[in-house]
Formats: sequence, structure tokens, C-alpha cells
Amino acid sequence: MSDPIIRFDNVVKRFGDHTVLDRLNFTVNRGEKVTIIGPSGSGKSTVLRILMTLEGIEGGVVHVGGEPLWHEADGVTPASEAHLRKKRGEMGMVFQQFNLFPHMTVLRNITEAPVRVLGLPKAEAKARAEELLELVGLTEHMSKFPHQLSGGQQQRVAIARALAMRPSILLFDEPTSALDPELVGEVLGVIRRLAEEHDLTMLLVTHEMRFAREVSDRVVFFDQGRIREEGAPEEIFTDPTEERTREFLKATLEA
Repeated sequence: MSDPIIRFDNVVKRFGDHTVLDRLNFTVNRGEKVTIIGPSGSGKSTVLRILMTLEGIEGGVVHVGGEPLWHEADGVTPASEAHLRKKRGEMGMVFQQFNLFPHMTVLRNITEAPVRVLGLPKAEAKARAEELLELVGLTEHMSKFPHQLSGGQQQRVAIARALAMRPSILLFDEPTSALDPELVGEVLGVIRRLAEEHDLTMLLVTHEMRFAREVSDRVVFFDQGRIREEGAPEEIFTDPTEERTREFLKATLEA
């Protein structure tokens, strides 16, 4: 796993006078499962939003799949909408809130983008959706509407919807934070299965420390827009070298 599919080179992101990412250098290798942890406001979710082109950058270059994301191939000219759309199609994102279409059935929520964006025939999109619903354990719910599902079931539909676009990179932004505690396990179980059985590149932001330890190839600790420490899960959670990492983990695990 020495082939970076995501690379941030000296990336700067500001909101007004507040610098959220401070000359960030960060890579994710192809097929790697990386979890970002850190306090609120440290820039974790901003990394994902930049990758999905929901937020722009003020400095540096972001590469996805060997190509600049926010720039054309020369790394200088601002990217066209066509370029952004192409790169966006290489990634799928699962948000904190499920963002399902309330007026569409589960099946249509999953087939809508493959049909409209990818031009997939409806029968092929349906077959793909049925396969994914089996993967996330929701085959019997395909005709229901989102309001008829629990939060955990809605998030599993959102995961299936992201996978339906066949992304090479899957991004998770606190996928369990909006769930009742008893529903967290079912969503984490689906993500764990994806990590173990599928050759996806996965970048996760989560406060679920035990899960991060189990599922990750590498854990990255963010603080004040920079990487303070990174390494294998056992190193980070058992013997972190930075005092700030130790403080954060102590506070989080005690909570």
C-alpha cells in the first residue's frame, strides 16, 4: 500500500479569520483504511468536505487518484465544473445525517443516482441495489420510505446508496453520531464488514475509539488543523508519543 490515492500538499483552509487546516500534508494509500480522530474543530470533517468538493481551499494542492482535485492537470488553473464532477464521481460519502430523499422508497433512493448520473439501465441499477441491500441487511425493507425505518436502518441505506455509484474511495463523516446508542452497533458492523471484505479505500472520521482501533490500518490524530500524531492503531491507542494525544484519548475514553 504505497500508492497514494489521496494527497494533501500544504493545504490551507480558512473560514474568515479562522484557519481550519494549516498547511496540511496528508496521504491515504490505495486500499488503506484510515481513521481521523481529534477534538471538535480540529479540521477532521473539513478534510472530507474538501474531498467531496463541498468546501474549497485557500492554498496548496489536493490530489485524488493521481490528479489535482481543485485544479486542472497543471496544478495551477482552477478546476472546471466538469473536472470537479468527474473527480467527485470517484468518491462516495456517508454523512452524519442520512440525507435520504423522504419521498422515495429505499430502492429508489439507491437507484436514482446510478440511473440519472451514470446512465445505468433501470434493470441493472435495480439489480445492483438489491445486491447492496443484501450486503447491509435490508432486503426486506426495499419498498419502505425513510420515515418507516429506524435511524440505524436509514444510515445503512445511505451506505448502500454511496456504494451504488461504485466509488474507489468511501468517506465516512461521524456516521453514528446522529444515532441512538443501541443502533450504533448495526452501522459499525456494516462498515467493519466493508473494511474486511472489500478492496475500498476508506477514510473515516469518528469518535468511536474502539471501532477505530479495530477497523483501521492507520489512525491520524488531528489538532488545530494539523496532524499531531499518526501510526498503527496499537501504537496510537496503547502508547502514543505526544502528550496532546494522550490527553485527548484519556478524556474521550473516560467520557
